[in-house]
Amino acid sequence: MKAMKEETTEIKQIHDDKDLICSLCKRCDDNPEKYGEKITLQQHNLTVHYFCLLMSSGICQRGEEDEDVHGFLVDDIKKEIRRSSRLRCMKCKKVGASVGCSIKSCRQMVHMPCGLEQDFIFQFTDLFPSFCKKHAPSQTCVSSPSLPLSCSVCLEPIEPILSYNVLKCPACHGSWFHRNCVQHYAHSAAMFFFKCTLCNNKDQFQQEMLRMGIYIPERDAAWELEENAYEDLLQVYQHCDAVKCHSHKGRKYSSQSGYFEIVRCKLCGSRGTHRKCSNLKLYESDWICGDCKAAVEGKKSVPLPNHVESPLAIRQQRKRLFKNISDLHSSLISKRQCVAATSPEVLMDLAHQISQQQSTEVLVEDDDGVLEAALWVLRQSDFNPCCTLSVKFSQDKHSNNIRSQRRFLRRLVSKLQMSEIFEGPDGSKNLALNSKALRDDLYFEVGSLLALSLVHGGPPVGFFSPALYHSLFNYPTNYRPTLQDLGDTAFAHKIRQIAEAKSMKELRMAMQSASQYLEAAGCWRKIRELSEKDMLVEDVLNFYLIIRLQLPLQRFREGLRTLGLFEQVQMCTEAFHSVFCGPVERLTAESVMELFTVRFSEEKEQQEKENTTVDFWKKYLHECEEGRCAASLEDLLTFITATDSAPSIGFHPTPSISFFSSPDPSCAFPQSHCDASHLFLPMLPSYELFKKHLDYTVCQFSVMQDI
Repeated sequence: MKAMKEETTEIKQIHDDKDLICSLCKRCDDNPEKYGEKITLQQHNLTVHYFCLLMSSGICQRGEEDEDVHGFLVDDIKKEIRRSSRLRCMKCKKVGASVGCSIKSCRQMVHMPCGLEQDFIFQFTDLFPSFCKKHAPSQTCVSSPSLPLSCSVCLEPIEPILSYNVLKCPACHGSWFHRNCVQHYAHSAAMFFFKCTLCNNKDQFQQEMLRMGIYIPERDAAWELEENAYEDLLQVYQHCDAVKCHSHKGRKYSSQSGYFEIVRCKLCGSRGTHRKCSNLKLYESDWICGDCKAAVEGKKSVPLPNHVESPLAIRQQRKRLFKNISDLHSSLISKRQCVAATSPEVLMDLAHQISQQQSTEVLVEDDDGVLEAALWVLRQSDFNPCCTLSVKFSQDKHSNNIRSQRRFLRRLVSKLQMSEIFEGPDGSKNLALNSKALRDDLYFEVGSLLALSLVHGGPPVGFFSPALYHSLFNYPTNYRPTLQDLGDTAFAHKIRQIAEAKSMKELRMAMQSASQYLEAAGCWRKIRELSEKDMLVEDVLNFYLIIRLQLPLQRFREGLRTLGLFEQVQMCTEAFHSVFCGPVERLTAESVMELFTVRFSEEKEQQEKENTTVDFWKKYLHECEEGRCAASLEDLLTFITATDSAPSIGFHPTPSISFFSSPDPSCAFPQSHCDASHLFLPMLPSYELFKKHLDYTVCQFSVMQDI
């Protein structure tokens, strides 16, 4: 009776655990595939879904993995529950919404399960960002899929239109999935076996699925963890399938040898017979069942399904070997607190992916051939953006990799600004619609090169218009395109006439003059009042700068994803605005001085001479800024660091100055070590001699660079 009571209590306890409500999402569902493990801490009267914790916006993992809930401390969890109790979910309208869109300007808040129902994308990597339907990442289709298509997991028909519920492989573009199917597949196969079912690509496929919100467990496959999962494979077929079985012990009996040993079909192994039942000799072990024999002899066709999907030709994409940027093995280990980061900090973090042991050779004829050389390298099938760029200019006899690389990246950004995919004034470029560039996928390539340049230590981009930056990153959120974004073109002139019309007559004449543009934009309509011109101009600008450029913008964004740049910019849009949008700040004497650290010697007598030289240096910088020196500040910085502006990533190591003395001051000229961004200044008796020697050295260097 007592045992029976204990059993009843145990069953009731299990039932109660299943009914426990998650303290964050207020649901009792226990679905590890959708919501993660449901964890209960009875001593704290606390139950949570693991995914609800991971995606909560106001909590970070401060403990060790074995502390409390996988490193999330109980006190922190309770604080998050209190914080979310004041926030209302946009879906169910109830309080407790702990998950917010990671775009800072977006105010969408949801419970984690409600977010799934609202097409939120939760990325189980890095800082575990969440994105609402408006800001969620998307996929692109580079070629028209062959029809009909089926889901590569469930094999049910699938409509080849990319959406929240329909995903595709980024490597072969031939494997399409229902979101629920690929999530179920990922949960089963886990990190070590999760790959494209068609092309078997693993790294690129997993990276893309993580980006699109698919959770990939860090464990072995489910079938590897199941106890005795392969027990059936140890069983051999033991059944006589002859029309008449002569064994008195039944069809499943098999002796060790002799006439009543079961022999299996040598082709399929799934049919058997006793030797006696099929008139086989004692020494005969080769036997073919009736089905296999008929198929081999062609007397009987093997039944086929009504429709057999022919595998799509696997199209090799030029960028298919771009490596997995984030470390998958550490992506689910911790969720650290996100603080506002500066653009150099973000770029430096991305630069940790670059391997110093592996390099990609870039051969450049001259400065005019920089873009061609960059595109040639990018289009190689084995190109890896994580390798160091080893640049060599054919005319440069004294090659220095740091100097050559910075020169290459400086020229590259300048050439990209003049690329055919951009239009508009210098320093404020928009994307141009170019069908040939679309066909050649030049938008993707230029975006990729800009990402490579920034992460590898190139200069700020500095030529995006505010409209282009807004179209790419939705910052500022309230930005509206203006006539200034159109630049000085014939089209801009005609639209400006509409905007400046002061009477209905002037407006109709301006509209008639721009009728072709208005019809192409779908904006040709009757205007009854002069005030309607503002809405007309806004519609035209939206069409010209945003709507008609959706495909170029999409491919350009994909290019900017190289090395993970786009996602990081999206998280810090304000910090990166000055990196992408002009104008780039000009160098001043003060800004150059701030770049350098002065290394003084320990001897006091020597320090006095060094302080005098520092005064000479500051005076020289001010005269450069005022144009009273033969060299400019840009020439001077190029001599020292091999670049005429501070890289977006910053200088590493920090530029520095040290001093040297010479027995013959007339032969003491400044020297630079660009690998370390270090300047050696001579200690000279007068400023005039200091200026003369510095002017001569920098100008000579500039002349040599131009040859």
